[in-house]
Amino acid sequence: MAEDFARAVEDGLKLSKRIYFGNDRAVAAPRVASPMERTSPSQTYLPSSPMVYAVIPDPGIVDNPDLPSYQPHVHGRCDPPALIPLQMNAIELDVDCYLDTALVTVTGTWRVHCVMGSKRCDCRIAIPMGEHGSILGVEVEITRKSYTTQLITAQDGNELEKTTQPQSGGFLKPNIFTLTVPQVDGGTNLSIKMSWSQKLTYNEGEFFLDVPFNFPEYVTPAVKKISKREKIYLSVNSGNGTEVLWKGCSHQLKEKLRNAGTLRFSYEADVLKWSNTDFSFSYTASSSNIVGGLLLQSAPVQDVDQRDVFSFYLFPGKQQKTKAFKREVVFVVDVSKSMIGKPLEDVNNAISTALSKLNPGDSFNIITFSDDTSLFSTSMELVTPDSVERGVEWMNKNFVVADSTNMLPPLEKAVEMLSNTHGSVPMIFLVTDGSVEDERHICNVMKKRLASGGSVSRRIHTFGLGVFCNHYFLRTLANLSRGQHESVYNTDHIEERLDKLFTRALSTVLLNITIEPLQNLDEVEVYPSNIPDLTSSSPLMISGRYRGKFPENMKANGLLGDMSSFSVELTVQSAKDMPLDKVFAKNVIDLLTAEAWLLEDQHLKEKITKLSIQTGVPSEYTRMIQLENTEEASKASHTSGNKKTADGEKQKMVSRKIPLQNFGIGFGDITATRENVQPGYGEQRAPDAAEKFVKAASSCCVSLCNKCCCMSCVQCCTKLNDQCVLVFTQLFTALACIACFECCTNVCCACGGED
Repeated sequence: MAEDFARAVEDGLKLSKRIYFGNDRAVAAPRVASPMERTSPSQTYLPSSPMVYAVIPDPGIVDNPDLPSYQPHVHGRCDPPALIPLQMNAIELDVDCYLDTALVTVTGTWRVHCVMGSKRCDCRIAIPMGEHGSILGVEVEITRKSYTTQLITAQDGNELEKTTQPQSGGFLKPNIFTLTVPQVDGGTNLSIKMSWSQKLTYNEGEFFLDVPFNFPEYVTPAVKKISKREKIYLSVNSGNGTEVLWKGCSHQLKEKLRNAGTLRFSYEADVLKWSNTDFSFSYTASSSNIVGGLLLQSAPVQDVDQRDVFSFYLFPGKQQKTKAFKREVVFVVDVSKSMIGKPLEDVNNAISTALSKLNPGDSFNIITFSDDTSLFSTSMELVTPDSVERGVEWMNKNFVVADSTNMLPPLEKAVEMLSNTHGSVPMIFLVTDGSVEDERHICNVMKKRLASGGSVSRRIHTFGLGVFCNHYFLRTLANLSRGQHESVYNTDHIEERLDKLFTRALSTVLLNITIEPLQNLDEVEVYPSNIPDLTSSSPLMISGRYRGKFPENMKANGLLGDMSSFSVELTVQSAKDMPLDKVFAKNVIDLLTAEAWLLEDQHLKEKITKLSIQTGVPSEYTRMIQLENTEEASKASHTSGNKKTADGEKQKMVSRKIPLQNFGIGFGDITATRENVQPGYGEQRAPDAAEKFVKAASSCCVSLCNKCCCMSCVQCCTKLNDQCVLVFTQLFTALACIACFECCTNVCCACGGED
């Protein structure tokens, strides 16, 4: 899917050479990267900033809407349609950072500069997002029309699809959201506002924000008279009331406000070229020791849950002088056939790196599973250079794919091997790309086995690879054991993401965390219900709902590396100017969805649906639609919905709902797992027998048409001069007349024969 998109952009840039801008040019014609400058089209032409493209199925409509070039007509069509990047006239970036989350809003104007004024085309919006990005909404304003995304229940979405064809839109890649605006006139200006949330990354006491803001040169307006205004606004609210120190930034921001725990910056400039680098910012807001706090906030007036909101946070600090935890680690790896190739190689590399980071005194083991289970050792191996080397060699020889995915036996074996741990942290890392039929049974078995553990129960850290595994099942396993969950939906970043999970889980600094006296409240619900461990590689953020009154003195308790007790006082304060419900909405919805899947609770599903619609965060039980509002002339009336234009003509707003394609990740695909379909994002489910037959029967004709009727034919026609085009037109017209004459003769003769 991403490769097709990138090739369509490449074709669009070639088509855009037809556009004539006159002699008043500010930039060179759009340049297509040469083969020596790129390794693949996707790396060059996938969006690295918010972008808008004209969807061009007919290359004949490509021209300057203000200054027609009167070029020869181009015959043929683009299949798939070419994508021409639209020129951008203004851009504004607004980022609000709260705790470990950034709420991002981008507002800009783009012009359909590449389509004749008398023609129309669809416009496709592409929004690349940062770390764990989640789309919140898109608003589009054009002449006499506006479009707004909304969330509705999945049931309403299914009913809407029965009467209206879904519009193309969804995730091109896990971090790139696309949306199509239908039938926009050439020369039209589009005002677009797009919003999403993303996570801040954390390293050694420092928060890092990275927002895709690298615009290619070809979106710069090609006329000198168009001013280019670039704006960036940034606010930081650390939540803990301590001083925020600005460490670095990619753009020249001006500090506008500095208070305890908050910062505000702005940047405005007239630029010759748009930003060619992502917007990045880093800051620190914690001490060298473990510190924590509690934020309280009343429920919003329109909130579906009228219980008050609280947020509990712990920062690990920059330096830890305490003793490191002793760790006993078991890696449980899926080696079914779908993991063949790059996925299994990346998993092998990540585990090898993790083994090298274990300390002397730690112990480890490796288990692989498919239809059978294999062990590196019958017992836990102490970490030594020799044992690590033997473990890597064993993986190189035994990471051999096989049929089926049988998950429960290796998990039970791993739990059994860690049943007699003392003075250490037992950890299980489960890596899989598939779904199995007995997932709820696995959760129930693991819950019982974990309950029988000692003072430090076994942690199950899960890693889901691709779209065919049930990520909510894996999240549930992690939540049951205070573990961590990580996922990757395509094969591009497996090793990187898996290394993040290993680093986070293996850098634990505080275990068995509890908050006192939380249990004294009238009612309390914590997300997640089992508080995970604090690690040195990321702060701990917990949210919840409550009724009652929090005491003024609160504290968090836990265990340090030497198994001694630790306690830290929590600063309780009101969360001013911080929308806690939106900051934690994505995490809460994911956790509740995992719980609803496990319990098969319809009431919980309805609660998730309401929360999703309220916060704008998509869920498995909602569907995103476009609400189209069109101004149309109406007869004179006194209805409240009408309004008058400048010339006295009355207008009315006509609304239409356009469904979008469902882009939920779902709850796994057992069929794809059984058939060992390889993981990835955007792949279609396995075709049935009829689809395979149709595809095989039509492949020859499709291939011939692609070679004769698409871009190669278009490119050939653009090189013909007027005289040559005239000759070919006359020739084909004569042949058509001869064919018609022959057809009529045959028909007449046949009719005469019957008489």
